[in-house]
Amino acid sequence: MSSQIGKNIKVTVFGESHGPAIGMVMDNPPAGLRLDFDYISAQNKRRAPGNDKTATPRKEADEPEFLSGVKNGVTTGAPIAVCIRNTNTKSGDYEALLNTPRPSHADYAAFVQSKGHNDVAGGGHFSGRLTAPIVTAGSILRLYLKEKDIEIGGHILKIGTAEDERFDPINIDADSLFSLSKSNFALLNPKAEEKMRAEVESARLEGDSIGGIVEIAVKGLPAGLGGPMFEGVENEIAKAVFGIPAVKGIEFGAGFEFAEMRGSQANDQMYYDGGKVLCTTNNNGGITGGLTNSMPIVFRVAIKPTPSIAKPQQTVDLKTGNNTELIIHGRHDPCIVPRALPAIEAATAIAIANLINEVNS
Repeated sequence: MSSQIGKNIKVTVFGESHGPAIGMVMDNPPAGLRLDFDYISAQNKRRAPGNDKTATPRKEADEPEFLSGVKNGVTTGAPIAVCIRNTNTKSGDYEALLNTPRPSHADYAAFVQSKGHNDVAGGGHFSGRLTAPIVTAGSILRLYLKEKDIEIGGHILKIGTAEDERFDPINIDADSLFSLSKSNFALLNPKAEEKMRAEVESARLEGDSIGGIVEIAVKGLPAGLGGPMFEGVENEIAKAVFGIPAVKGIEFGAGFEFAEMRGSQANDQMYYDGGKVLCTTNNNGGITGGLTNSMPIVFRVAIKPTPSIAKPQQTVDLKTGNNTELIIHGRHDPCIVPRALPAIEAATAIAIANLINEVNS
């Protein structure tokens, strides 16, 4: 089993949800980067549990402890090792899951792969808690990208049936993306929040959970990054984003709406603007042929409802070989969408930083 991503800047994630600590190691980080620890901490707090009614009440400080690769607040170029301590675990809540895997969770598949040795407490290495070191790594690389005038930001587009506005795919400015990245419940239209929270609360009161969609944008990338076929920008972003638990779908630009279009509607027609080639529309989401085309990258990510719910569910008893009913106890998120957003932004940063680094290496 390997939990590593990146061809140039490699990020390896380690730990389990209820182990002593989780963390990451970043190989080949940019040297000479001054770290803004307040910014890194703020991004971790956006993802951390216990800070909002949409999240699990489990309280964790999620303060990254830098063990190597940083001196006097500046990266040295040596591998960066970061540790995040687990301080509020209740592993006893998961004892019943040793033999009765949760529907829609990795419990059963992990049991088979590990020959029964998987750690089910908190989901083990398959837990959403492992996104904390991803956010730390992504925050470091977002600072690196900011130095190159590249900004990443996103918002909650949908929770249940409650929707926010979409990004204007042509007119996206870096300041707006940075402002969104400071919010714990990022929205383009604040009026959408009440309906979204009502959807979450309704699910919570019924012992259920609910999913949603987030929308991400990247501003400031030059044209020509990426590669054809298997090393395209979509490929690299999708690979990183699918490392976030609960992600089940991704679409770039118009996405599945292309199926209802004609070429005359779908094509992004081009023009010169002060010597720079731009497009009148951005249906391709800033990527054509696997390469950036100077327009903002825009994509949306579908996040499924968290599988740990209080409602009775049908499962199997791996010890007896019988069918059985499962009622899950413990602390769980009624909606993971707001906490998943900063993790998806961070994963995007890892992918983009690798693309930039590939050109500069």
